[in-house]
Amino acid sequence: MKKFLLILAASAFVVSCNKLGDNQFEVTGTVDPSLNGKDVVLEKQTPMGYVPVDTVKIENGKFIFKGEAKEPGLRFLQLQDLQGKAEFILEEGEIAIGIDKDSLYKTTKTGTYNNDKLTEYYNDINGLRKRMMSFQKKNQTEMMNAYKTNDTVVMNRLNKEYEAIGGDMKVIADKFIEKNPKAYITILLLKQAFSMDKMPYEEMKKKYDALDPELKKTTDGKELGELVEKAKTPIAAVTAPAAAGSVEVGATAPAFSAPNPDGKSISLKESMGKVTIIDFWASWCKPCRMENPNVVALYNELHKQGLNIIGVSLDKDGAKWKEAIAADKLTWNQISNLKFWDEPIAAQYGVKSIPATFILDAAGKIVAKDLRGEELKAKVKELLAK
Repeated sequence: MKKFLLILAASAFVVSCNKLGDNQFEVTGTVDPSLNGKDVVLEKQTPMGYVPVDTVKIENGKFIFKGEAKEPGLRFLQLQDLQGKAEFILEEGEIAIGIDKDSLYKTTKTGTYNNDKLTEYYNDINGLRKRMMSFQKKNQTEMMNAYKTNDTVVMNRLNKEYEAIGGDMKVIADKFIEKNPKAYITILLLKQAFSMDKMPYEEMKKKYDALDPELKKTTDGKELGELVEKAKTPIAAVTAPAAAGSVEVGATAPAFSAPNPDGKSISLKESMGKVTIIDFWASWCKPCRMENPNVVALYNELHKQGLNIIGVSLDKDGAKWKEAIAADKLTWNQISNLKFWDEPIAAQYGVKSIPATFILDAAGKIVAKDLRGEELKAKVKELLAK
């Protein structure tokens, strides 16, 4: 009888620990009570940006989301009046989120396998992340000045230091990927490495093959498989330049069009000014991002005199593209097919590295290429004065 009662007690314990049904999730968040009454928006990422999925209010320093999750997926929490987003992995089970209102990066997420693994990875790279942020803060002005004056010695030195930190982060990511073939964050790390062209095909294929079969069946797993398969084709073959001489100085700039962040097709023709800059860039391109403040200053100074710019992004992630446009205050036309190095306009113009710029006169003729800083400003002023 005593043994029977123990069995019943154990059964009750199991039931209490599994109160959610199959594929059900419950996200319970805690936050500073000063945010009571504020909205918390649950968002997912799509090629064209962040999309709201659900909204709840904070009550007594807590908020709760419930629903169905058939497979793991990266999700984001946007809190009213707070900058940034807190990310976590939405999946079956009870997930506890601890929000630090002063630093959403410090958000804790526990309770399920994949959120524990996400936290483990963040802990692994935290020291290097701080080192990277310190480097950027310390050297941003020096790097911008180097780009303005085209000081290649300083640029090469700073880029080498920056890449060294990135190399250390890759070592940590590689070790994590190798140790965690079942973790959803592993898929995200591999997709990120692919999008930034940071991993040779052979290495990517080996890491993909080592993944747990169930992970490969997820939406992100299938997308990664397609990327790996596509990577068999060398980039040079898919980014071959247009016919020789067609994008050289003195030639008429080839026509093109592509969607803007709102999905509207924008053409070069409708973006033309007395002087036009075609600016090839991407959110993941550090030199591009560091040059953007100079381009913004140039545009703000000379737009009313006839300068127009059209940005062509080599991004793949629409959300990150939009975030970069907003963060860098790029107010001119921006377009992208979100095809990374498969961007047809980049192929059309023979672009094999970024940043890359083409400067056009009022007739659409290419008068200069790849100028930056003071050289770019001088050329634009010269053309506007004609």
